[in-house]
Amino acid sequence: MATFHDLDLPKALQKALDELGFITPTPIQLRAMPVILSGRDMMGIAQTGTGKTFAYLLPILKQWKFADIHVPRVVIVVPTRELVVQVVEEVEKLTQFMSVRTLGVFGGVNINTQKKRVYEGVDVLVGTPGRMMDLALDNVVRFDEVKKLVIDEFDEILNLGFRTQVTSILSMMKAKRQNILFSATMTDEVDDMLNDYFDFPEEVSLAASGTPLDQIEQLGYRVPNFLTKVNLLKNLLHQDESISRVLVFVNNKRTADLVADSLEDFPGQFGVIHSNKSQNYRLNTMASFQEGELRGIITTDVMARGLDISDITHVINMEFPEVPEQYIHRIGRTGRADKTGIAISFIAPSEENIEVEAEVLMEKEVKFLDLPEGLEIAERMLDFEKDKVKMKVLVRAPKKSTGGFHEKKEKNKKVNLGGPGKTKPRKTKSRNRGIERARDKKRKDKDK
Repeated sequence: MATFHDLDLPKALQKALDELGFITPTPIQLRAMPVILSGRDMMGIAQTGTGKTFAYLLPILKQWKFADIHVPRVVIVVPTRELVVQVVEEVEKLTQFMSVRTLGVFGGVNINTQKKRVYEGVDVLVGTPGRMMDLALDNVVRFDEVKKLVIDEFDEILNLGFRTQVTSILSMMKAKRQNILFSATMTDEVDDMLNDYFDFPEEVSLAASGTPLDQIEQLGYRVPNFLTKVNLLKNLLHQDESISRVLVFVNNKRTADLVADSLEDFPGQFGVIHSNKSQNYRLNTMASFQEGELRGIITTDVMARGLDISDITHVINMEFPEVPEQYIHRIGRTGRADKTGIAISFIAPSEENIEVEAEVLMEKEVKFLDLPEGLEIAERMLDFEKDKVKMKVLVRAPKKSTGGFHEKKEKNKKVNLGGPGKTKPRKTKSRNRGIERARDKKRKDKDK
């Protein structure tokens, strides 16, 4: 079995891995390493919890050379503030014996503080698309020297509506750079972006998109309404002490607060994380959970992607996600690093169709259990339940896996033999128009 010592890493990088206690690279780390070292653009699809962050950081840092410049040479774009903080921590762990300046930028905090940090000099810049774009439009962040661009959780970035910011950032960079992209799912929109901005990307797929992790036991209860779901949650928390580190997922901020208010029987045991909470509150809540001070966190899908919180025993879906793929991301918070985990979903009648779609996507069925004896069944439905319209969803037969990728577009079917070739002309005119529109909007916002 290969170890990190077999990868011929620089002494400083290997020493950091030894200090962290990491011995064996994961499959995605082994497969991504030669592609990234070759300098080719890369598109990676891998299960959550498989070590994607180290998969791109290790080869980038293996090639690291000191340079007397103060603008970023590596830019890493991620969808959420929490993921920015996590990636920065991972970079700092790996570079503790190297001279690498790392900075994370995101919204919700004072931009002037971040501007000052940028002016002090940065080698690796990690950020959300919105804040990174703000800093670039203010001419604070320059992309002149960027050699490596990493976009992680790209499908989620697009889902959150950051396409314009990402394309504007791409247009500000010089053509001569390496693009590294990771996405949990391969959608048509992701494929379009690859064709527009990547040159002959090498595809690295660890598992077919949507495949569930085998070490997660998936259980379910059929529950008539939301108030009964609340009663069931309290029942399980009282009766099952093994539910010791749990993420409770709901679909929106209002419902998260509702569930938190209902857990008065468990004072001080649960935190709440959603986009209305301040950045400091969210980070402090995550830190308390990581340190074992909280039994669980009630959250929206802001915590379904990328975040690496260790030893989560259970994921509970109080509400089933509206997109089947999101169910995969939620349950992937448990059963990480070769450990087992349990995912429990409370399924209302209006959620049965989308739950079946998730089963079709996974090619695996959820095991349904009987409701506990003595559970109080509520009669009343809440207003948001009454407003839901039960939609019939056409369930398609699962496609045979082809490695998790769509058919390549014509341009990317070509084989790059490594020699000089023609570079696709940059669409500077249309891209510059997009940048100017963004700048105009920013000026107008400042004038208001």
